[in-house]
Amino acid sequence: QVQLVESGGGLVQAGGSLRVSCAASGRTGSINDMGWFRQAPGKERDFVATITWSGGSTYYADSVKGRFTISRDNAKNTVFLEMNSLKPEDTAVYYCAAARGRWSPPVVKGPQYDYWGQGTQVTVSS
Repeated sequence: QVQLVESGGGLVQAGGSLRVSCAASGRTGSINDMGWFRQAPGKERDFVATITWSGGSTYYADSVKGRFTISRDNAKNTVFLEMNSLKPEDTAVYYCAAARGRWSPPVVKGPQYDYWGQGTQVTVSS
């Protein structure tokens, strides 16, 4: 089992920046990919970004490309999502997820992930 705990969400004005973190514990050696997803009120959960646990290869949704950066610190078993130039439409609950399967990258679909965090709220005011 892998446990994921997100932190760092909050309220920020449009144009501002925020970094959310995801700390993994348990059988972290089984993780191959980590991802961030988000869910806005009344909408489906959408893919945001993913990173391979070993090589650090990244992939982003078009809506955040150039504004968000995913990174990881393997020594601390932590994944980060740095969010810049935030827009009101970025408002959502952000979830981190871990995948064990050896999927062909990029791993962008929710069902490909085995473990999920509880989510952290990010609110961008206009």
